[in-house]
Amino acid sequence: QDDTKTLIKTIVTRINDISHTQSVSSKQRVTGLDFIPGLHPLLSLSKMDQTLAIYQQILASLPSRNVIQISNDLENLQDLLHLLAASKSCPLPQVRALESLESLGVVLEASLYSTEVVALSRLQGSLQDMLQQLDLSPGC
Repeated sequence: QDDTKTLIKTIVTRINDISHTQSVSSKQRVTGLDFIPGLHPLLSLSKMDQTLAIYQQILASLPSRNVIQISNDLENLQDLLHLLAASKSCPLPQVRALESLESLGVVLEASLYSTEVVALSRLQGSLQDMLQQLDLSPGC
């Protein structure tokens, strides 16, 4: 659990280091980006895993070099969550590609920069939520 929290803090720092992410609020509504997860107060381990999988798909489709390390970190974070879930005997469902991401290509063509900024900003908020939830020892 400590490794998981440390990695989350590292990813949040990496996002902070990408200067242009500061220019957009995570609450700002950008047309067509509704598929990017917002903030979920009570997160279970499976919900955290699902959220990370969605961000993983979004980041993988962005051409920006900024997100490569963050994408790798998310993959490692998912592995740690799976270990945490296994230690609690939680069954983690295999996350399937979400239909909502089919529109991603169209959105990326129209507003690549906005997609990156909004995705990273919301990811940062989600990670901070996860950090708080991990302190509360989340259920499956």
